[in-house]
Amino acid sequence: GLSVAPAHSSLVGIYNGEEFVFEESGWYVVNLLKLLWRYGLNPLRMYMWVEDVLDKFMRIYRYQTHDYAFSSNERLLHALGGNDFTRMLNQTIDEAMQKAGFSHKFINEVVCPAMRVNYGQGVNINGFVGAVSLAGVESGLWSVKGGNKLVCTGLIYASKADVIPGTVLSIEPKIRPRPTGDPAKLYQVTYNTASGLTADTYDIVVIAAPLSRKMANITFKNFDPPVPEFPNPYHQTVTTLVHGRLNASFFGYRDPSAFHLGAIFTTENPKLFVNSLGVVSPVEGVGGEGKPPSQSAVWKVFSKEALTKEQLNLLFSSYDSVKVKRWLAYPRYSPPEKCPPVILHDKIYYLNGIERAASAVEMSAIAAKNAALLAYHRWYGNSDRIDQEDLHEKLKTEL
Repeated sequence: GLSVAPAHSSLVGIYNGEEFVFEESGWYVVNLLKLLWRYGLNPLRMYMWVEDVLDKFMRIYRYQTHDYAFSSNERLLHALGGNDFTRMLNQTIDEAMQKAGFSHKFINEVVCPAMRVNYGQGVNINGFVGAVSLAGVESGLWSVKGGNKLVCTGLIYASKADVIPGTVLSIEPKIRPRPTGDPAKLYQVTYNTASGLTADTYDIVVIAAPLSRKMANITFKNFDPPVPEFPNPYHQTVTTLVHGRLNASFFGYRDPSAFHLGAIFTTENPKLFVNSLGVVSPVEGVGGEGKPPSQSAVWKVFSKEALTKEQLNLLFSSYDSVKVKRWLAYPRYSPPEKCPPVILHDKIYYLNGIERAASAVEMSAIAAKNAALLAYHRWYGNSDRIDQEDLHEKLKTEL
């Protein structure tokens, strides 16, 4: 089995480009008083608001345990949270929280930094992904010792799947005669491997990568009607890992030894060239404990563009190692959102459309199980397990 990595707590500061509008203390009571003084009851109300969304969202695990599936992402979300969830896809997190009575100051100084660190975007992302983002900054999160990638390798091993390392180039419908003589509808998948171009035929195809020219560049050949293209742009985030000493004076600290923050979130400010900075710990959970951030550490910096040497020299007083990774990390959110279909063709299923609602590893796992259940029920004609409404009440009465 997998082990939980030891938690490394860091003090958080929220920086607006001029000063820290909030700095976390090591004392719980001090933090509580600071939050009450600056934001009133907004933090408590936010916790309750997010919990309400999560309570409804958690229903999916019960539905999937009872083998229920949904033929579209919108139907899945509606079955969980009704019109409230559908509405959240069609308005920004800013609009949703203003309607719920949260203050502008709280949205700009607490909610916006959470969006910037988790999705590289501001409070104009949709309300549903905004709630997911706020859930991600609450306590109780954990990671796997050795790295979260072990979840993927463990699942592949447990499923006894035959993994073919290669790049899929195209999918084409084919009709082949069965041994009985009846025609069978199959899909020919053409892919490139180290040994060259190969093609195999399958009854069912599940696509678990974003369909766009810059990502899973798959051609759908000879489909009638053609499989539509989805103009869903992805947002670039640049991750820069720096081993060095943070320049505390850049953030207004005259005395570097007084700087104890291990994570810096930022508000929306055109002058800021970073979204966030944070000290990272080894995935094996060894070393680094108790070391003050003012000393040399590995910092993870999120930004929209690659940092210039001048910008690195502003952020760090000294550094000896820099690793840069550009990636299309998540969709560029712009409500109202329309999710791509789950069923692309008769027996071709697409998982990543759910990212338009919210992009997270948990969402991908839910989409995967939904596609597996949907494919099974459609294969065997179990229509009573697909797109059922009022499941929450129905399953209550079954107990």
